[in-house]
Amino acid sequence: MADPRLRRQIARRAAQLMYHREESEYFTAKRKAARELGVDYKYRPRDLPSNAEIRDEVQMFASLVEGDTRHENLLDMRIDALRLMRKLHPFHPHLIGSVLTGHVREGSDIDIHVFSDTTAAVTGVLDEEGLPYDVQRKRIYKHHEERIFTHIHVKDRFEYELTLYAADKVNYPFRSSITAKPIERATTAQLEALLCELDPSLDLDAAVERLEDHVDPFDLYRLLLLPLENVKQNPAYHPEGDALYHSLQVFDLARQARPYDEEFLLAALLHDVGKAIDPSDHVAAAMAALEGAVTDRTMFLIAHHMDAHALRDGTLGARARRRLTESDDAEDLMLLSELDRGGRERGVVVPDVEEALAFVRELAESSG
Repeated sequence: MADPRLRRQIARRAAQLMYHREESEYFTAKRKAARELGVDYKYRPRDLPSNAEIRDEVQMFASLVEGDTRHENLLDMRIDALRLMRKLHPFHPHLIGSVLTGHVREGSDIDIHVFSDTTAAVTGVLDEEGLPYDVQRKRIYKHHEERIFTHIHVKDRFEYELTLYAADKVNYPFRSSITAKPIERATTAQLEALLCELDPSLDLDAAVERLEDHVDPFDLYRLLLLPLENVKQNPAYHPEGDALYHSLQVFDLARQARPYDEEFLLAALLHDVGKAIDPSDHVAAAMAALEGAVTDRTMFLIAHHMDAHALRDGTLGARARRRLTESDDAEDLMLLSELDRGGRERGVVVPDVEEALAFVRELAESSG
């Protein structure tokens, strides 16, 4: 392939495929980009752009699309990586990947190597910190040899991928799949030095402490929702099954009715979380658990959703009826009551908890 312009076009198209996560592997992205541009597959590997060329194009594309927010996000991710690495210090954590090199883009996770002879030792620390995670074991066949890699996916303020290696591999010279050179990595001390070099005025301990004090309300929502799966309801009123399935039905109906209303969607999703805390008074339990984590409007809708049922049935007292009907959110409250009763169908396909929370989080972020 003699034409350098065509090589650049392939690199750009491959970068777009990878940025939008249509492809995750450099080689696959190259092949697809070359095919789209009409390049014959009978090529020599060196005729196609290198992984490093595509990576650089990804960064140019990310800068164009994301602007200055990408650099701000990079600093936040590095500080957050430092916070978790300090917690994982017994396992000699090494930061690798885009957060270290600066090649982050929207949706990038934080990649860290940890070294331990047991997975349980690492996950034990995550359990102590209350961090949700999934353990994945992946089989890789390379050079006629099978290897099993253990990845621990942590969901915190950012998403992490911890790759677990045996303790005696801590000084092993891993190589980059992009450049084939020794992989860039940083210990906790080296990451601290990098951050101080980039911004000498940065108080690392204070920055990490701010993150420690930061409570992500979506973590609270998740912790309150998941136990509802074990809350069995009276089949006379709830033939659909457990309280989580019901809550997700109500959320999905709310998403169809008010896809733009974050506060209403949260009320629909969280209205019954108190059932896993105090079934005898689930409304009061929900209000206590959610205090400070939702807006006044969301709290109002949750606090009075049972009153709205009583209003529909004609059993609500005159004073309470007048208070609800005169409220600015009366119409929304009655809609929530309608959806609450509608979300009691058997066999309905619903989103899972993570999908529901992701939808509301994206809505919250897009509205600032």
